[in-house]
Amino acid sequence: MKPSAPFRRALGALLVWGALAGCDNMQHQENVRPYEPSKFFADGASARTPPPQTVARGDPAPGDPVADGRRGGAWAADFPLPLTHGLLERGAGRYAIYCAECHGADGYGQGIVVRRGFPAPASFHTAAARAEPVGQIFDVIGRGSGVMYGFADRIAPADRWAIVAYLRALQRSQHAALADVPAAERRRLLAP
Repeated sequence: MKPSAPFRRALGALLVWGALAGCDNMQHQENVRPYEPSKFFADGASARTPPPQTVARGDPAPGDPVADGRRGGAWAADFPLPLTHGLLERGAGRYAIYCAECHGADGYGQGIVVRRGFPAPASFHTAAARAEPVGQIFDVIGRGSGVMYGFADRIAPADRWAIVAYLRALQRSQHAALADVPAAERRRLLAP
C-alpha cells in the first residue's frame, strides 16, 4: 500500500526539521585565537604541545641526512648521496623541469620568464655562487629565496640533491681548467 500524499509531505517536513535541528551545534562553535585561554582543556590553554616525534609538514625528519641541508648546525659541504652518472642525469631532468625557466638552461639567470619581464635571478657562475655550500643550495630549493618560492612540496629531497649535483657539474663545466683533466686525457686533448 502506497502512503498518501499528506503523509509523505509530513514525513519530508519532519526529516528536514530533524536535519536542521542537528546543525545547531555548528552555529555555536568556539573559535579560539592562538594563545587565548580556552574552557575546553583542563589547563585552560588553547595551544597544545605536539606529540613527541611530530615533524611539521615540509620539515626534514630529525637525523635524516638526505632530507636536510645542515650537518651539526652548519650547511652541509658534502653530498649525502653517492655522486653517480644516474644522479646527474636525474638532476639535469629535474633542473630542466623546475629551474631552467628562470635560471636558464646554462645557469646564467636568463630563462624564458626573465626574457618576458620577470626579475632575473643571480647567475650560478659567479664566484659567490660557486662558493656556496651544497646544503645551502639544497635549502634554497626547498624554502625559496627572494622572489623564488620554495619547491619542498614539489621536489622530493633526493631530487633536490640531484639538482644540486647537476648544478655543481654545470658550474664546473663553465669554469674548468686544463689542469682539471687527468694527465692521460690531457695528452690526448693536446695531441695534434
